[in-house]
Amino acid sequence: MQKTKIAPSLLAADFGNLQRDVELVNRSAADWHHIDIMDGVFVPNISYGMPVLKAISEHATKPLDVHLMIVDPDRYIETFADLGAHVLTVHYEACTHLHRTVQAIKAAGMQAGVALNPHTPVSLLADIIQDLDLVLIMSVNPGFGGQSFIANTYDKIKALKQMMLEKNANCLIEVDGGVNAKNAKALVAAGANVLVAGSFVFKSKDPMATIKSLKD
Repeated sequence: MQKTKIAPSLLAADFGNLQRDVELVNRSAADWHHIDIMDGVFVPNISYGMPVLKAISEHATKPLDVHLMIVDPDRYIETFADLGAHVLTVHYEACTHLHRTVQAIKAAGMQAGVALNPHTPVSLLADIIQDLDLVLIMSVNPGFGGQSFIANTYDKIKALKQMMLEKNANCLIEVDGGVNAKNAKALVAAGANVLVAGSFVFKSKDPMATIKSLKD
């Protein structure tokens, strides 16, 4: 039984003290740094781009879990590999030729993930699930931090788990959006392996303790 990975989302960090918050994650019980790249086109918000990711990568000692919420992600696959991304996740809804995109991510030496918006069914991944290292289930509508959790997520995780069994696939199931102490256990019970938490971690009084409580 593999232990659940915790990936604090740096979108909720204090950008004025980004190095401090990256180092906090380094010292914590967390496993990955989760980094949301938004372009203001695919999602209605702009987060940060390559220069900020470069700065993060210079201080991070744990793997970078990069989630692209952008149109035409193929343009930047090599760039993110050069910046040290360990996992690169693209959105199903943003890729015209998903198989080609996934192969390009792997060819660049990264693990390949595919994210699904709340109303995109997991069944659409049936033909590609065996090629994936990770599936990211969005439990809020992407684009803004601090939203409340969509309850249908549990059923989606179970459906994905079932499909993986049928297809003999072995990828991680990551959940992002509204994850907190109240739903973490149920998400893991449903089959999630990686929990992304942003506001819940960085807005808490003691982020280190909050990460540890999620990990436990």
